[in-house]
Amino acid sequence: MSDPSRPRAGALFDVSGRAFAVTGGGSGLGLAVAEILLDEGATVTVLDHSAERVERETARLRADGRPVRGQVVDVTEPGAVDAALCATFDEDGRLDGVFVNAGISIGSSYTDPAWRIEEFPMDSWQRVAAVNLDGVLATLRSAAGLMRPQGRGKIVLTASTAGLRTDPMVAYSYVATKAAVVSLGRQAALDLAGSGVTVNTIAPGPFRTNIGSGFDPGEEVWKQTVPLGRIGHTDELKGLALLLASDASSYMTGGIYPIDGGALALSHVL
Repeated sequence: MSDPSRPRAGALFDVSGRAFAVTGGGSGLGLAVAEILLDEGATVTVLDHSAERVERETARLRADGRPVRGQVVDVTEPGAVDAALCATFDEDGRLDGVFVNAGISIGSSYTDPAWRIEEFPMDSWQRVAAVNLDGVLATLRSAAGLMRPQGRGKIVLTASTAGLRTDPMVAYSYVATKAAVVSLGRQAALDLAGSGVTVNTIAPGPFRTNIGSGFDPGEEVWKQTVPLGRIGHTDELKGLALLLASDASSYMTGGIYPIDGGALALSHVL
């Protein structure tokens, strides 16, 4: 006989009435995160550097009656990130979670020798690092500054399986910055553990998003790197995102959670 005092599964995953912000929320994985949180009753602020994406996607989501707002934010500008998260906090009177998702990737040594170490362009390194590492730190510190005083909060970083092992599909800048995000998430989890704020990291494998600037070696190549034999659909991230946003993950912090079609189970890549 079930114990009526114990929470049911639906209650554990309930985020209705809570307030979230998602960087890089105008497309790809960030948009999928925003969609599942809105579907489950949360209020979401979509933060993205593209005004076109913010306007288009928030209008689409709002047309269904969902409580979404959007702000154009460049995560490489710490002051802009601070202002955006503070505005979200002020409007909602709380900030229950931040998905630190914005990221870019430029180049691949798989198709172009110009991206090999001896030829690697420093301007590309700096551009990727500014978004993938400096932008993550700026968002993380702003979120922590608002959540620690309120004594609760969920921070979820987006790294990559490329940050957990070598990956010839992407360039040095992406691998290095995503590995740094993994370490940053662990360190922040330790720092915030006594404050009621949890920090976890998602490590996606190959998904169909805009991040690769059009790079796609073809389905046959992906079949060699992903045991499930295909690239992930952004909707397939939604379950993990909801878990980490909800009370179902109340005893989870400092974790790295791959979602990769089994790619990390392989002993080699290509």
